[in-house]
Amino acid sequence: MTGKTGKMKRPFGFKLLFFILIIVIVIPTIFPFLWMFMSSFKTQVDIISWPPRLIFNPTMRNFQKVFEEQNFLLYLKNSFVVAFTAVLLSLIIGLPAAYSIARFGQKRLLMLILVARLMPGISFLMPWYILFSRIRLMDSYTALILSHMLIALPVVVWIMSAYFESIPPEMEASAMVDGATRQRAFVSIILPLSMPGAVTATTLSFIYSWNNFMFSQVLSMEKTRTLPIAVYNFMSYAEVDWGGVMAAAVAIVTPAIILTMIFQKYVVKGLTVGAVKG
Repeated sequence: MTGKTGKMKRPFGFKLLFFILIIVIVIPTIFPFLWMFMSSFKTQVDIISWPPRLIFNPTMRNFQKVFEEQNFLLYLKNSFVVAFTAVLLSLIIGLPAAYSIARFGQKRLLMLILVARLMPGISFLMPWYILFSRIRLMDSYTALILSHMLIALPVVVWIMSAYFESIPPEMEASAMVDGATRQRAFVSIILPLSMPGAVTATTLSFIYSWNNFMFSQVLSMEKTRTLPIAVYNFMSYAEVDWGGVMAAAVAIVTPAIILTMIFQKYVVKGLTVGAVKG
C-alpha cells in the first residue's frame, strides 16, 4: 500500500516489532546507569534494601563525601592531564602511521597493532612496573601517560587507517603533481578530509584513558592518582560505601557522556567508515 508520496507504508506489526527491538536493546544499556544515578542519591539503607526502593528521600550526602572527604579535584586534574596528553601524543604518532599503513598496504603491521590492543592490559603491567621502578618514574605523569598510550595509540591507528583508505589516493597525487610533497599533501588535504575519523579516534581514546583504573592503581600514588581511584577509596575490607561508590561513578562518567554527546555525529560517521572499509 502506498501513500500520497509514493512511499510504501509499513504494516503496524512491523512498526511494533521494531519498537520492541529498540526497547530490548536500549534497556540493558541504560538501566545500569539509571540505577547508578538513583543510588547516588540514596542512603546506604535504601541502596541495600530489598525489594529495591524506587520512591525515597534523596540526599546529597554521597556527593559531599566525594568532593569533601576525597581529593576529588586533584584526581580530576590528574585524569585530564594524563588522558589529554596520552591522546595528543597518540594522534601525533598514530596519524602518520595510519596513513602509511593505508597507502602502502602494511596489513601485517595493522594486525600486529590490533593484537597489541586486544592483549589484556595486565600483561603489560608487570614490565611497566619494573621499568618505571628502576628508572624512578613511579608516581609520575610520564609513567601514566606512556601506559595509557598503550590504549590510545592502537585505537587511533586502527580507526584512522580504515578512514584513510576511504580517501582516494588521487587527491594527494594531484597535489604532488602540482609540486607539493607527500607530507604537505597529507597535512593540507588528507587530514582535513579525515576530520570525522580523527574526532572519533580522539573521543574513544580519551574515554578509554579516562576510565582506565588498573594502571593508575599500580603505577601511581597519592600525587598522580586518577578519577577511577575515587571509586576504589569507598571500598574497604569491612564495608563498601555504596552511596559514595555510586556518587563517584556518576561524577566520573558524566564528562565522558557529555563528550560523546557533543561529538556523536562524528563518532557514528567515523565508526561507519571503519566498519565498511575495515
